[in-house]
Amino acid sequence: MKIVVIIVRVLLAAMYLFASVSFFLHLMPKEAPAMSAAQTTFMSGVMASIYLMPLIKVTELIGGILLLIGRTAPLGALVIFPVTLNIFLYHAFLGPKELPMVAVMLLFNLFLFYAYRTKYLPIVSK
Repeated sequence: MKIVVIIVRVLLAAMYLFASVSFFLHLMPKEAPAMSAAQTTFMSGVMASIYLMPLIKVTELIGGILLLIGRTAPLGALVIFPVTLNIFLYHAFLGPKELPMVAVMLLFNLFLFYAYRTKYLPIVSK
């Protein structure tokens, strides 16, 4: 079980680190992939807010780093969960093409919650 937890958290961290670092280093392709009208509207709103996309990417970067460090992995799973859930819901409602991969990310995050459940008990107990 311990090895599986390490593999899952490193894979999840790698996904988020790759996404955030490539955003900040402008490694993404200049041409946006074809999007539906609903996806375009959503992304236009996110980009119009100016601060939201960098905030999401900084959260992904911090969460990914925390996941890589074994001692802070429970905090990393907690920090990155809202981003994971939002990505999942975005793809579930607006772009189901990548839903299987995003579902794996959500399952990885939920698995880490289960694996670190003893770390979270003091938060919800008296």
